[in-house]
Amino acid sequence: MSDTSEVIRRFNDAFLRHDPDQLDELVGEECVMEAIQPAPDGARYEGRAACLTFWRALAGDHATQFEPEEIAVAGDRASIRWRYRYGTGAADYVRGVNLMRVRDGKIVEALGYSKTPAVPLAADTSGR
Repeated sequence: MSDTSEVIRRFNDAFLRHDPDQLDELVGEECVMEAIQPAPDGARYEGRAACLTFWRALAGDHATQFEPEEIAVAGDRASIRWRYRYGTGAADYVRGVNLMRVRDGKIVEALGYSKTPAVPLAADTSGR
């Protein structure tokens, strides 16, 4: 399995189906992953075991729901725009993007970024 599109499809499917076992053959030994939290840089996980432990827990969590919004693949790179629901309320979600890299059919890099609440921007003229 070396097609980036297929690796990313299977990666997303593990989260959609809450099936962490699907992740086992998708993660490379030298994988590096940066989570969206804690801000500002996110936690960094290095190596297959560390990345798998994080992703398996997330994929196995039936109280949450991952929803891909857009997936783009170019060569060995992919971007996944997503929505992650963590509750039942209308506003109980966060949106973000993962920048992925696949080598020899395995995920070797996953950098996560998300929208953050209530961060004042210099261009914000709303008075909030």
